[in-house]
Amino acid sequence: MQTMSVPKMLSIRELTESYQSGALQPEMVMNEIIERAQADKEMNIWITPPSWTFIRPYVERLKSISREQAPLWGIPFAIKDNIDLAGVPTTAGCAEFAYTPEEHATVVQRLIDAGAVPVGKTNLDQFATGLVGTRSPYGETKNALKPELISGGSSSGSAVSVARGQAAFSLGTDTAGSGRVPAGLNRLVGYKPSLGAWPVRGVVPACASLDCVTVFASSLNDVDLVDQAARGFDADDPWSRPIKRKAAALPKKVYMPDGLPVFYGPFADQYKHAWQQAAAKIKELGIPVQTMDVSYLSEAAALLYDGPMVAERWADLGEFITEHENAAFPVTETVLRSGAKPEYDAASLFKAMHTMQAFKQKARQQLEDAVLVMPTAGGTWTRGEVRKNPIGTNSQMGLYTNHCNLLDLCAINIPAEDAAEDLPFGITLFSGNKEEHLINGLADLFLHGRRAPEQKTTALVAVCGLHMRGFPLEKQMKEHSALFIKEAKTAPHYQLVRLPASPEKPGLIRTNNPGSSIELEIWEMPVAELGSFVSLIPAPLGFGTIELEDGTHVQGFLCEASAARDSEDISSFGGWKYAQG
Repeated sequence: MQTMSVPKMLSIRELTESYQSGALQPEMVMNEIIERAQADKEMNIWITPPSWTFIRPYVERLKSISREQAPLWGIPFAIKDNIDLAGVPTTAGCAEFAYTPEEHATVVQRLIDAGAVPVGKTNLDQFATGLVGTRSPYGETKNALKPELISGGSSSGSAVSVARGQAAFSLGTDTAGSGRVPAGLNRLVGYKPSLGAWPVRGVVPACASLDCVTVFASSLNDVDLVDQAARGFDADDPWSRPIKRKAAALPKKVYMPDGLPVFYGPFADQYKHAWQQAAAKIKELGIPVQTMDVSYLSEAAALLYDGPMVAERWADLGEFITEHENAAFPVTETVLRSGAKPEYDAASLFKAMHTMQAFKQKARQQLEDAVLVMPTAGGTWTRGEVRKNPIGTNSQMGLYTNHCNLLDLCAINIPAEDAAEDLPFGITLFSGNKEEHLINGLADLFLHGRRAPEQKTTALVAVCGLHMRGFPLEKQMKEHSALFIKEAKTAPHYQLVRLPASPEKPGLIRTNNPGSSIELEIWEMPVAELGSFVSLIPAPLGFGTIELEDGTHVQGFLCEASAARDSEDISSFGGWKYAQG
């Protein structure tokens, strides 16, 4: 099979297809990433750069993973250096703060379980405090297209690693815009799920009640694939919530600001024109568009940065700052210490919380079945301009992002038409925490002109072992909103084996030899739940098409034929429940 060169921009789907065809191997891709990272050393993308030292075990592990069970098999990803990767230091952009975790962050573990390969830890605005990408003792991360410009923060390195072809996707974090601003400035998709939808266990807190793990990728499809692997409740994470995303759909209406947004910086005119083009395109999508008074969004944001809620940053990091004099980047320490003002007492905090609750309720009601569209940023800056005015420039970068987590919204940045040559412009789609499917449906329509298709909402699933009624894993069926439909039998072409596992479980194998008809159960499960359910299936079990006794076909549990060699044949019992004891 003829090999091919590694593409300049890395895509999950394209890499997967190249691996399947044999045109690329993971080793080739990782070698190219290491070379690219070295060539881009002056871009200040990495704190722990790609190296075979820690990449090799993950690549070697791929040999023992079934590709059918690993949707991200061999896909390289970058990790913001405030998210734990076991055995690799987590610095949060501060060498004095650094520690080496023994466990992966929950989302990192889930991605590795799905076959993804971590390639390095990326630079960030120290302690995830900033939206400019210049607040790091590890150097200012340069914009992927115009190095003299800012890259956006705080997830600066994560965004630029994808934009420069050194990862297919990357993890960032977002407290007030850090998963969206860098995406907008580097022509990427930046997805910020609802609070708690992705676990934050193993993430250095910035504002623990507001922090989200996010993803940067070059396409909406890649973002969806990562979301399927990362999403899900984590009982060990106090901030985790069981938020399940539905199949992509279109909102009933779209909101836009009721006046021309404020634009700033040396490219204000170009950004203004780019917004007007994007707004005109939105109005042509065939969805009712209304204007909305967005002034209360800024009022909500002010409670975080100009009010007592900023004290949460100090609560999370104040002890380290006071015990390590001069360890923090000067502007970062100034921002963090603003949370220690004596006027921010308990009474002022509760007053702010009550005001915020009213804003949340207003946003929830307005955005029911609706999406709000705003510029991701109203401009950008040169890195030199930010050095001269670090507080003011950073504040303006958050003008259209800071409110999002405070109001419990989900959001996605998508690229619109560039404001000028190599000057990307992004728009952000917002909706409520139960409406993630709407921002994805509208994003797809805006980017590709595709309306979300009418989708089948449920699927039949056949189970033949521990997921049947009365067995230990029945709870997984119910957790995924499945309903029992009926008992059934397979066509007489199957073998049932008792797998050497603890606890004992059966494996259903399609055979070319004379077989048996095996009893199973048919359940009905929402299609939106199917991906997360299938991700729980351990090897040698898999998911495939089963022929039933009446000649119809249904999706369900199957087992690799090779497992029969070390397993007891229990086909004569006719079903798992008869083979017990």
